[in-house]
Amino acid sequence: MNEQPIGIFDSGVGGTSIWKEIHALLPHENTIYLADSANAPYGPKGKQAIIELSKKNTEYLLNKGCKIIVIACNTATTNAIDYLRANYNIPFIGIEPAIKPAALQTKTSTVGILATKGTLSSELFSKTSNLFAKDIKVIEQIGNGIVELIEGGKLYSEEMKALLKIYLEPMIEANIDYLVLGCTHYPYLIPTLIELLPNDVKIIDSGQAVARQTKAILEKNQLLNTNILKPKNEFFTNDNPEILKSLLSDKYKVEYLAF
Repeated sequence: MNEQPIGIFDSGVGGTSIWKEIHALLPHENTIYLADSANAPYGPKGKQAIIELSKKNTEYLLNKGCKIIVIACNTATTNAIDYLRANYNIPFIGIEPAIKPAALQTKTSTVGILATKGTLSSELFSKTSNLFAKDIKVIEQIGNGIVELIEGGKLYSEEMKALLKIYLEPMIEANIDYLVLGCTHYPYLIPTLIELLPNDVKIIDSGQAVARQTKAILEKNQLLNTNILKPKNEFFTNDNPEILKSLLSDKYKVEYLAF
């Protein structure tokens, strides 16, 4: 079991931000990354549709022999992880916006969160927010159009910058000192966000925490790969492979998969 791969899936290419953190922390692990870009974004879809897509992704990764599955998608985590854990006998690592550290560290008592509709409207996000952020002001912003631009290869476009300006303006006016990124596509926006935000606003995403949790669960289940031979990292997408490839090192091959 130990040499079997870590499976990672997302609604598209954004979850590679999570894969990079996992690979940096666990360089000897074999991995399989699955981008369901043909169905991106998951955010506007209903809970049942998200569960069905997550089931499909899970079953593909199980058929590839994965020993653990990381749901590198906030929307899929908040809507489907309970179902997946109840129906599949494998550890699942989920992702939710890092509202807790922002709420604990804010000095202005005001934080911003940029996330998908599916995440912000979920029961899990509501519980977390009520638990940790009930005494602070949270400026929520649905990032309509962001995932589509990234999936369309327009990450650094003027169109993206103009959209982000619109979304950040109310947060800046409200004097946020933390911006929480609630979608795994969004860490790729950090260079542009730094350019647009005041210097004292800190940006938080969940990548390193997810990598640490993945390592902890592998250790707990005695599933760490101790074989130090060169790991195999596979990448699959059901849309244009060039978009996924653009976010990875040239040494990685991306395969198109009709699923």
